[in-house]
Amino acid sequence: MIDGIIFDLDGTLWDSCRVVAQSWGETLRRRYGIEKGPDAQAVRGIMGMTAAEITAALFSPYGERAEEIALACVHGENDYIAVHGGDVYPGVGEMLETLSKRLPLFIVSNCLDGYIECFLKSSGLAPRFRDWLCEGATGLKKAGNIALIARRHGLERPVYVGDTRMDEQSAREAGCPFIHAAYGFGESEAPDAVISAPAELVELIGKLEGEGHA
Repeated sequence: MIDGIIFDLDGTLWDSCRVVAQSWGETLRRRYGIEKGPDAQAVRGIMGMTAAEITAALFSPYGERAEEIALACVHGENDYIAVHGGDVYPGVGEMLETLSKRLPLFIVSNCLDGYIECFLKSSGLAPRFRDWLCEGATGLKKAGNIALIARRHGLERPVYVGDTRMDEQSAREAGCPFIHAAYGFGESEAPDAVISAPAELVELIGKLEGEGHA
């Protein structure tokens, strides 16, 4: 029997690529006099990566200052996103409201400390979640944080919902069944289940509960 649902954030609950690109552009112009930064499509390609991976993927052209500039952009995100918010996927609010009445819900993301709180504040969805963890807060990779959430809340059969192969691999490492959010940013290899829209998760969880396994 499923006893908890752990969600990825970017590409699963919302799309913040547009506002992240705007935030980075503002930081680049204001602090470094750089007029053109990564656009929303470029940001989409690095969602779910760690700060070091983002630096290598998008900021290496800045040479010795790549890490400094990347960190300035990434650290400037939270204040901007807290005000402007991202684009919550249609149906997410209703899906979370329904499922939170049946199971405890959690978020685990590879983001900086405070980013999940920006999502919760700007979306108004904080009451739906029991707890959340990220690499920026714990220093752990996603698999470690999935496992930590499970231990912290005594979960024996949680499922992880995410949109990328990285999410799938992390769920496997944590010993957690994986549900692929195919409407998100990436693909999966061998998920335990697939949803093509957030609303489909309600029916899927009901089916899995009825079968007595995930």
